[in-house]
Amino acid sequence: MAGRKVESEIVPFEPFDVVSLRSNLDGSAGTNRARATACQISTQNDVDALKAFLARYADKQTTFNNFRKEVERLFLWATRQLGKTLSSLTHEDLLAYQRFLGDPKPLAQWINANRKVPREHRDWRPFSGPLSPSSRRQAFVILNVMFAWLVNAGYLAGNPLSLSRQRSRKTPPRVTRYLDDELWACVKQTIDRMPRETERQRAHYFRTRWLFTLLYLGGLRVSEVCENTMGAFFARRDQDGEERWWLEVAGKGDKTRLVPATGELMIELARYRRESGLAPSPTPGEDTPLILPLGKPRRPLTRAALHLILKEVFLRASDEMRRRATEYVPRADQLARASAHWLRHTAGSRMADGALDLRHVRDNLGHESLKTTSRYLHSDDDRRHKETQQKHRINW
Repeated sequence: MAGRKVESEIVPFEPFDVVSLRSNLDGSAGTNRARATACQISTQNDVDALKAFLARYADKQTTFNNFRKEVERLFLWATRQLGKTLSSLTHEDLLAYQRFLGDPKPLAQWINANRKVPREHRDWRPFSGPLSPSSRRQAFVILNVMFAWLVNAGYLAGNPLSLSRQRSRKTPPRVTRYLDDELWACVKQTIDRMPRETERQRAHYFRTRWLFTLLYLGGLRVSEVCENTMGAFFARRDQDGEERWWLEVAGKGDKTRLVPATGELMIELARYRRESGLAPSPTPGEDTPLILPLGKPRRPLTRAALHLILKEVFLRASDEMRRRATEYVPRADQLARASAHWLRHTAGSRMADGALDLRHVRDNLGHESLKTTSRYLHSDDDRRHKETQQKHRINW
């Protein structure tokens, strides 16, 4: 294998510039470089080329963070551990990198001793532990996108991952990370028992209740809760003249979908807004975040903050279940592992189990893009709203 190991500090990608790299690692003479005359980006080094790639995702924080993480890991491994420029990596190098992801060594150099170390801290490391097979597959999906873009941009001559792209028939995985009736009931009871003596406790209770309602009845992702506002709710009359509320969600992959805002959802929204000092119904274009911070300016909560709220409830519910009896311990351990995406899976499972048309489940969760706009609702959408309201309920 060409190149040599380079012993140097592991730091995040942001501080890197060409000067910080040895002259043989800046990529200007990479063995996989395309002809300079064919390059469509104004750069002649790997660092700036990768920054140009990541800049495409700057307006989508979640996507940007995921892509930066994988690009950063490969860049650091290539230059710091392998001693090669990224634009010189071969197919064999990437096979070695795939094995490295499953067992990053030396541990002290690559793995965080503390998961909460911020990126700017000197003890930061790019891994919190070995990656699972599914995480390794996802990493290589992102890296393939990166290499393909660099080839299309005329920076690289070829994609070293293209030789690995063999599609195999896979059985769709069965959804197991969801809350069954017993676990879901325990979560709702835990929320109902939250203290409400002080003003802050009351605000936290209603915010938590609204967050779980929104994720369950709307089937939203946490990133969608962060990136959308209450102004995305709107009302339209169906063909029978009945007023129905909808939530227009800008979601994953810049796709927009319409989520039925059922009667239960709108009641909970009105309750949460009143508790927050707002009018019961949102106005079109209102920039109020879907979830508000406590006692701070009305700015959106981060994904990390929302995850903390959810995890607090799941852990508290698991503790309550663990205290019931010894035989509940395995169930409590399962509940302690729950996350925001479990609620989305729970919503999908409940809708399907409730005999909701699977096409409506698909459209509610946004598994495919919608052609419907906020100005015109097809009769199919009216039926989807009516059936969702009848068959998908939270029943606080």
